[in-house]
Amino acid sequence: MLARISRGRGVSAARLARRLYLYAFLEEFILLYPLYAVLFAESGLSTAQISSLFVIWSAANILLEVPSGVLADAVSRRTLLTIGPLLAGTGYALWVLAPSYPAFAVGFVLWGAHSALRSGAFEALVYTELERLESADRYARVIGRTQTASTVAAAVAMASAGPVFAVGGYPAVGAASVAACLACAMVATRLPEHRDRDPVQSTGPGFAQVFRAGMVEVRTRRSVRVAIVFLVAVAAVWGALDEFLALLAVDAGVSTASVPLLLLLVYAGVAAGGLLGEVAGRLPRPLIAGTLTLAAATLAAGGVLAGRALAGSVPAGGASADGVSAAAGTTVATAALVGFALIGAAFCVFQMVQIAADARLQRTISGAARSTVTSVAGLGTEVATIGVFVVYGAASTVASHGTLFAGWAAVYGLIALLLVRARRGHGRPSTSPPTPDGRHA
Repeated sequence: MLARISRGRGVSAARLARRLYLYAFLEEFILLYPLYAVLFAESGLSTAQISSLFVIWSAANILLEVPSGVLADAVSRRTLLTIGPLLAGTGYALWVLAPSYPAFAVGFVLWGAHSALRSGAFEALVYTELERLESADRYARVIGRTQTASTVAAAVAMASAGPVFAVGGYPAVGAASVAACLACAMVATRLPEHRDRDPVQSTGPGFAQVFRAGMVEVRTRRSVRVAIVFLVAVAAVWGALDEFLALLAVDAGVSTASVPLLLLLVYAGVAAGGLLGEVAGRLPRPLIAGTLTLAAATLAAGGVLAGRALAGSVPAGGASADGVSAAAGTTVATAALVGFALIGAAFCVFQMVQIAADARLQRTISGAARSTVTSVAGLGTEVATIGVFVVYGAASTVASHGTLFAGWAAVYGLIALLLVRARRGHGRPSTSPPTPDGRHA
């Protein structure tokens, strides 16, 4: 009997995982991803203007992050996961139909709303459903594989973007992106959701009660705060740099059609990092610090090499035009490939450590406001990311993309140093989770 029950829970967990993987795949199967920065540039926007769009995107996330997390604890998480892709699809359609700065800005607001609705709700739904199936220990593995599914989808989209763009231009790429969003929303309606409700309050706690409970847990439990800070520190910089990869590729001298192929190298590393997230969670602190240090050096080397690909290909002498062209093309291709491969290796490490940090946070949360607390981490990440966008945009007027990538790598060296020096002691968590009104039982 017990064996059959255990087997049944395993099958249910596997079924849940398959739906989550499909949702994650469709959510990131957006052919516009590798080309939208190029679309902005070709529409006449400067690097500073493009950076300002990323600021708008992050600002929308910041304003909506915590309210959407509280909403996910107060109402249906599945509903929010259904609405999100529809908003994003609307934004992508707007970009293609009316390519201009105002349209791009509105599209980023809609995309930001999608990200906010997903953030917290997705992780909380996954952890809650696995916990119900007595499989909470699978969280890091499932989340890691959803991240890998997302990355594989982005890689497939990158591989497909070039040929689709060559045939139908931005309208075809945009149409495929909107179709993926619609399919993603359909899958979201099939995700399971089981929520424990107070029998007296069958609709669950109110918005204010949920918000208060989440803030109390963050404020009173040091272990939760430490987990949030570490997750934010790891996630913010590489998440922001990801948005500039296409511009780094163009800076390296490759053609627009070749940009997705270079990005594939990076996303192969990110996919590997998703599969290794569970392993990272078992590494001791000194080894994680050492790995982050190595990844920082690798990111710096990759940024410098890719950024100097075009400059290094220009000969000083007077070789024939054909010879110069062939030699320059070979140099650009080789330097760009090696540079982006190194960036992919660094991103692999950042991804796996981020997944381990996320799993640590979910294990630390003990109250009912799981989405709210997770959204606080999302808010912190967005605030840090917007800072990276602002600094990157300002620095882009005096430095190349390769130089900026190398400079931001130093942040991970600092994180590794702080990780080694951090005290091993943690604050004692409360013996009981906070109730919906914010008090401890």
